[in-house]
Amino acid sequence: MKLAIAKDQLLHGLQAVQNVAGARTTLPILSNILLRAADGRLHLTATDLDVTVTCSVPAKVIAEGSVTVPSKKFVGIVRELVVADVELEVDDKSAVVVRSGGSYFRINGLAATEYPPFPTFKQAKAVSVPQEKLKAMLRRTSFAVSSDESRFVLNGIFFSLKEHKLTLVATDGRRLALTDEDVDVAAESEGEFIVPTKAINEIGRLLEAGGVEIKYGENQVSFSLTPASEAGLPIVLISKLVDGSYPNYRQVIPQESLERVAIPREELLHSLRRAEIMTSDKSNSVKLSFSRNQLAITANTPEIGESREIMALTYKGKDMAIAFNPAYLMDPLKALDTDEVFIELIDELSPGVVKASDPFLYVIMPMRMS
Repeated sequence: MKLAIAKDQLLHGLQAVQNVAGARTTLPILSNILLRAADGRLHLTATDLDVTVTCSVPAKVIAEGSVTVPSKKFVGIVRELVVADVELEVDDKSAVVVRSGGSYFRINGLAATEYPPFPTFKQAKAVSVPQEKLKAMLRRTSFAVSSDESRFVLNGIFFSLKEHKLTLVATDGRRLALTDEDVDVAAESEGEFIVPTKAINEIGRLLEAGGVEIKYGENQVSFSLTPASEAGLPIVLISKLVDGSYPNYRQVIPQESLERVAIPREELLHSLRRAEIMTSDKSNSVKLSFSRNQLAITANTPEIGESREIMALTYKGKDMAIAFNPAYLMDPLKALDTDEVFIELIDELSPGVVKASDPFLYVIMPMRMS
């Protein structure tokens, strides 16, 4: 294998796949990135056996071939090169020679034949979505995914493709985020599946502009990214699905509310940030007290002190106070772009609901007030 490539193109491709290559793994080959030169492009692949990412970048291929190189070392070398052009050449012992200007490196690789085969789909259902739309949907839900491994079906985002809608749901048992968008779903492509957290984090990082085709089968899903311009990268991410049935999330969404309050999103977010300073790990609740045309946000932690802040708003309902974990209430406010959010309440012991003009719903469990 021998090729010449622009440093920026090579680095762009490496950055797309490098996160998946495991630093700590019992199989040394999984710490490597597979490089394959063919058809005027350099194809790069990384896998941890659960998630696989592959992309390709233009290159001047002099001799086709393939090899695997240690991810961390190779990315480090390419990042530090100062000359824009790079030459790569592989010898018969799977060592990769890197030349760029006056720089020369010889890095020991492993044979490409040892690398795990690329996952394939026998039968798959598919739907296409704009990348920007999927990225926004992931941003509005991914923060609510559970990290509790004992409830493994919650360690990912639930995707539902039904009735010409793509619905994404995430919950950790204490809060639930839901968003949906209209998409063109053929009857034969309808279904539901759970995409694990690692794949969600990776695809969220890779989405930019263009289109994405989501294909899924019985136990895996693929996201094929088509860039909007030639400067973008064609990328494919394939992941195993979380095995199991997602809980009936509709049951926890309150069907009606007693009060609905419109609040400026940015102002509420900054007020909660200030109040959170006066909380601790033991006492991590902030109280929201609604009274005529105002909201009082208070935090009181005996070992630290207290804070109180008044916000003016339009409220004509009965006086009501409810306490929330401030981090949980701030998460959706950070993820939304709207100027205003709506908080729907029943009483101090019932879940609160945050809505926006975006297709978004967030259920948050209250905390007991001392």
